[in-house]
Amino acid sequence: MNLARESIELLEQVARILWFEGTKHGLRDREWMALRFLSRANRFSRTPSALASYVGTTRGTASFIIGELERLGYLERKRSAKDKRSVMLSVTQQGKKFLARDPVSVLVEAIAVLDDEAKIRFRDALRHVLDQSDAAEQRHHTDICKRCIFLREDRTTADGKTTVEFSCRLFRAPIAEPEVDLLCTSFEHHRQ
Repeated sequence: MNLARESIELLEQVARILWFEGTKHGLRDREWMALRFLSRANRFSRTPSALASYVGTTRGTASFIIGELERLGYLERKRSAKDKRSVMLSVTQQGKKFLARDPVSVLVEAIAVLDDEAKIRFRDALRHVLDQSDAAEQRHHTDICKRCIFLREDRTTADGKTTVEFSCRLFRAPIAEPEVDLLCTSFEHHRQ
């Protein structure tokens, strides 16, 4: 028995939950993927081009997805205050509520019942597979800022109290502590 091949066959079957024909609760699979991503993306990745990259589609298809999600009231688009050509995407309150109907919830629940150590091993195994495929394909996957080579962490101690400040060296911008757990399409992992 080839365990690596068997694992891929199981992943293919799991993928049928993620990629499906038609719609579920009124959205196609890529629309669900977009809504899910935008609800967890950092501010640098809530753009049409970052969405296209994450979903693995053209900018035109990403624009169609954005338009559909806007039409349904799940997403809003705002012009950047700094660059009027740039657009920032945000999931609306209605969109956040709608995510409770996400078809991948069955997968989330199946993983949630595992003990913490098993969840960590499962997540780390998937990250390892992505890291290896990234190296082979000369590309980068999306992941959280906390693991990114561009994240800078500065610790200062004053009056016995330590404060931590984060910044992104790629975007040359400060990052609030809660943002280090958000997704970024410009992620690049530390080389070991």
